[in-house]
Amino acid sequence: DDVRPLLMPSCGLEERTSVAPAKKYFVVRRSPIAGLGAFAICDIKRGTRIVEYTGERISAAEAARRARRRKRVVFFEVDSRTLIDAAVGGGPAHRINHSCEGNCDTFATARGRIIIAALRDIQAGEELTYDYRLELEEGATLATAQQRYPCRCGAPRCRGTMVDLGARASTTGSVPMG
Repeated sequence: DDVRPLLMPSCGLEERTSVAPAKKYFVVRRSPIAGLGAFAICDIKRGTRIVEYTGERISAAEAARRARRRKRVVFFEVDSRTLIDAAVGGGPAHRINHSCEGNCDTFATARGRIIIAALRDIQAGEELTYDYRLELEEGATLATAQQRYPCRCGAPRCRGTMVDLGARASTTGSVPMG
């Protein structure tokens, strides 16, 4: 007999159109990837909306000012004019680490909310990750990307950087700066 369902808290895996509170799906603890990470407390089905990336919405100019004043910041770019600063009023979603082969991904709703959802079935205990898909300024080299934004995900096809080496537009991921 499989006793796992008796040992794991229920995740409420029914279909939803909104995002459940993060505590329903994951806990934050030390991560082998970097600092703190988010770990599934139960099995999570592919397509489940796990958490919303929250924080203060700011302009690109304000983000640049904050990046100069702070030792470390974490921004998520919503569009070319708006970023989310999780350091101000943000929730636990900013603890989801980068992986070149993440088990989650992000998408924006019609109202500009950023949702993190499961790309595949995720087992209890597994660290939640997504590809940050950072982008460097035009002309930056792979060496620059690896130096400024190193990746420690350990995935079989790790790029060695959180930068999306195939992209050449605006940043579409969580941007640790500093």
